[in-house]
This record gives sequence, structure tokens and C-alpha cells, in this order.
Amino acid sequence: MKRTQPAFSLERADRAQQFFERVLRHTKGRYAGSLFGLTGWQRDEIIHPLFGTVAFDPQIDEWVRLYRLAWIELGRKNGKSELMAGIGLLLLCADDELGAEVYGAAKDREQAGHVFRVARRMVELSPLLSKRLRVIESTKTIIDPKTDSFYRVISADASGNLGQNPHGILFDEVIAQPSRELWDALKTGMGARTQPLMVAATTAGNDPAGFAASEHAYCARVAANPKIDPARFVYLRNTPADADPWDEKGWAFANPALGDFLSIQTLRDEAREAKANPAAENTFRQFRLNQWVQQHTRWIPLPTWDASAGLVVETTLWGRRCFGGLDLASSVDIAALAWDFPGDDGSHDAIWRFFIPEDRLADLDRRTGGQASGWVRDGFIKVTPGNVIDYKAVIGQIDLDAQAFDVVELAYDRWGMTQLSQDLIDAGMTIVPFGQGFASMSAPTKEFERLVLDKRYRHGGNPVMRWMIDNVMLRTDPAGNIKVDKAKSGDKVDGVVAGVMGLDRATRHEPKKVRSGRVW
Repeated sequence: MKRTQPAFSLERADRAQQFFERVLRHTKGRYAGSLFGLTGWQRDEIIHPLFGTVAFDPQIDEWVRLYRLAWIELGRKNGKSELMAGIGLLLLCADDELGAEVYGAAKDREQAGHVFRVARRMVELSPLLSKRLRVIESTKTIIDPKTDSFYRVISADASGNLGQNPHGILFDEVIAQPSRELWDALKTGMGARTQPLMVAATTAGNDPAGFAASEHAYCARVAANPKIDPARFVYLRNTPADADPWDEKGWAFANPALGDFLSIQTLRDEAREAKANPAAENTFRQFRLNQWVQQHTRWIPLPTWDASAGLVVETTLWGRRCFGGLDLASSVDIAALAWDFPGDDGSHDAIWRFFIPEDRLADLDRRTGGQASGWVRDGFIKVTPGNVIDYKAVIGQIDLDAQAFDVVELAYDRWGMTQLSQDLIDAGMTIVPFGQGFASMSAPTKEFERLVLDKRYRHGGNPVMRWMIDNVMLRTDPAGNIKVDKAKSGDKVDGVVAGVMGLDRATRHEPKKVRSGRVW
């Protein structure tokens, strides 16, 4: 064979395989503590070709590893973290590299630390590695004194990582990376090594204009024609866009671990939920079928919302314990106040108060096909004089409701609430600021959705809320967190946001259940 052509070294492939199967041990689940026996797809489709394919380097007159970058993209929970951790340890102490520098990178140190924690546990469980390597937890570093090498988690600050000389890079969940700065900073630092390797493992994303999407598109081209970039190893397991998402026979392509350490029942349960919910369908497609989807999706279908209406009679709620959510949004449009009444059976009743400036009613009529005036006439919206909302009317309504209900606390969006929040405190109301980002909104939004699907969120068919529910577009981040996206929604959704905030406070105050003397 000509030295200008890549070749396959069975010796190198077997050596990589043996490092996994004779040195490393699984860290989680039913296989925890047992030797890392590679599955057929891990061995034949990733480890063997990645480490066994070589090319001749005339500059040093040696055969070296062909691939400098590996892109591994498959469904969630298919063992990417354990595979990356194993590769990182191999590069650290079993790749014939003195002074090797291996870096773990991701959107932030916490995400990058996930793979490190797996690697650390592998070291602890391996009789050989636990004697040879030294773990420094405080700096998230693993040191090999024998070769003067280390594996270290680094920050996401691209400018602070330009001086590295990496032999190996473990780049986790590229879909969470906001730009290519850190990627480029680390990748361009590999030039001084003879056979460096950057491994990127990810699941499909939901931002078609983002950095990860551009890398995915390039990898798809390389997979179709490896001559485009011979030094890039590509392992893409994306379910075709035209495939039936509910056909179990098609799930295995994006989930090669299915039936081994990934339960098919888990996917069946998620598919059942996804069929009834567009937001859950997008999550299922992205994380389980490994399909690239849009960030924004319509949320709860109106028939599903209507089925959860129930009967809510306000007079029967007098004296009941409740929690509020207040979203003022804009002073020149609709403001929303929601009260959430948790039941002993885990269900919730909800009512709303909506406010609008008188001068904006005609515009709202136009946007709702003439319905708004009827909502005002029937008492679902309160009109305040002028062209901005009279916040005294909002405070007055909160005061009236506090006399009728047992109000525990009121959550509010910090925006535009400086004076009003002080007025509420002066009126004796317990108020809680509530952020509008994924960290605050995701959990209660998912709980709101779950309760509606279970018909345990009774809203009485409030027509303003029905209109707003139909407007909602959800935004999903790379980690699967969700929130209502006001900017992308069809029209006003403030009642939904207020309801989610009220539900959050209600669920945080649910009494802990006690069983056999223990809290659970």
C-alpha cells in the first residue's frame, strides 16, 4: 500500500479496545463496577475506526492517527458521556504521548464537569488507574505522573484558552455552545502535537442558525464525501425527517443502545406523551430521534385545554388558600393577575383578572375578531381610563381578592414593578420576585402542561385565557428546558405567564408527604 494512502492498523484498534475492556469499568446502572465491554456498535463503528485508521506523516517519518476531530451525534442516554470519559483517559495515559494535555470543555465548567465526574469514577473503580493516576477534585484535574500528563476541565472563556497545547479535547454537548469562539480557540491549539484528537459528542439541536447546526451540516457533507475532510471522523445517527416518529422499528437508528442499556419502555412512555402534545413531540424528536427541530413550537392544543376546563365557581373559592402571579408586561396593553388554588388531591383551580387601557380596547378587538368587547362586557377584562393601565386598579383588585381569599404570597415579574412592588408591600402583601428565564420558568411550565394533560388544572374555560393559550409559542433550550416565548408567540400570553408563576408558588408550598415516619 502506498504511504500516501490511509491504512487500518488492527494493532492500534485492538489496543484501544483492550484499554476499555481490560482497564476501564462502567460507572452507572446495572453494569456499574463491571469491565467496560464495548458493544458491537461502540467497537466497530467508533473505537476501531477512530483509533485504528492511520496515515503516514512524512515530516516525522511515522504512521500516525488519521483523524484529528471526531463528531459523534446520537440520541440522548446512549452512553456518550462514558464513551467520552474513556477516550479522555486513553488519551491521557495510553496513547504514547509524553506531557499530554487533555481538556474537557463545554458551555460552562459545570457541563464539562459531567464527563470529568464519569472519568474520575472510572479511575476510582479501576485497580490499575487508581494506583497510577491522581485526582484533584478541587481543580477538576486528573494527573498521570508517569508521563507528566493531565486531564483538566477548563472554563468557557475562549480568550483564556488560547495558550493551551492540547493532545486531546473532549467537547460535550456542542448544541449548548453559543458561538464557535471556544471551539476555534482549542482546535487551533492542536497544531504542535503529532496525533491530537478533538472529540465532540452531542445530540441534535433546535437552532438551525447556530454554531452547532453549521458544524452538523458540514459533518453531513463529510459523511457523504469523506474526501472533503479526510481528518474528520463523523458518526451521525439522525432519524430521517420523513420517518414515522411513532414507529418503534425506526427508533434504533438514533439509539444504538436501545435494548441494551437504554430501555425501550422509556421511549414508549415518552412517545405516548409526545403524541398528545406538540411541545413534547419536539422534545422527543430532538433528544430521542436525534432530529434537528425548531426552537419554537406551539404548545397546548385547544381541545386539550378545553378538556381541562372543569367548573370553577369563584364564590366557592372564598377563604381558600391561594398563590398569585402578576405579569404587567406592558403598561399600554394587557396586564394579568392569576390566582392558583391547590387542592388536597393534587389538582389546581385557577382564576384570572385582566386589565387593559381604554384606548387600547379597539386594537384588542381588531386582534381578537371583535371578542374583546364581549370579554369586557362579561367581566373577564377590566378597562382602566386613558392610554396606560391604572396600576391603582390593579392594587385595588389585589386588595379585594386578599379579603376574599387566603392569599399566601404573590409572585411578580421584576420588570416595571419598582413602585408597584413597594405599594404592594405597604398594603401588607407578601410578594416574591420571579425571573423569566429558563431556570425559573421551565419546571412550573412543565408542571402546568402536565396538569392540563391530566385534566387536573381547572380553569373554568376563561375565554381570555383560551385565546392566550392558542397564542403560545414555547422556546426550548439545548438542555430541554422550556418557557413561554413572548416575542415569538402569536399575540398576548401574559395570563399564561401569570398562571405559571402562581402555580410555581403553589407547588413550592405543597406540604411534604410522610410515610413510615420519613419524608418522601
